[in-house]
Amino acid sequence: MKVTDILRVKGDMPLFTIDPLDPLAHAVQTMAEKDIGSLLVLDHGDLVGMLTFREVIQAIHRNGGVIGDSTVRSAMDDHPLTCSPDTELDEVRRMMLESHARYIPVISNRKIQSVISFYDVAKAVVDSQNFENKMLKAYIRDWPAEGDAESQDHVKV
Repeated sequence: MKVTDILRVKGDMPLFTIDPLDPLAHAVQTMAEKDIGSLLVLDHGDLVGMLTFREVIQAIHRNGGVIGDSTVRSAMDDHPLTCSPDTELDEVRRMMLESHARYIPVISNRKIQSVISFYDVAKAVVDSQNFENKMLKAYIRDWPAEGDAESQDHVKV
């Protein structure tokens, strides 16, 4: 399974972006109003960082419990993990687990396609396992009974 499989199920979702010089308070307001956990930080259309609730909380902690006049740039992750639509899901899971990342931008030909979350990855894995379980159960249910096997001239070993 690849990232493109997640994107196909997810469909077209809006990308929420912010400028690195915007006030952090504006980012928090946007994240709260849109009920999202991350913002792509773009400077002249280029991805320069990622802001998640984790970076916001760390910035508030560093600033004595207040947002103050902090900018997005002062809080953002300026080296976010990225993947492509062709990245294998197992690789994305490994990357996310090793770095504790909850969100990863998907980039193809230097263009941001989407952002996938840990939830998206977990859902894809669970859905895949559920499908495999259903197929295995159907296979087992259709397995010939002992008597049926002998009457069909199957050779027992």
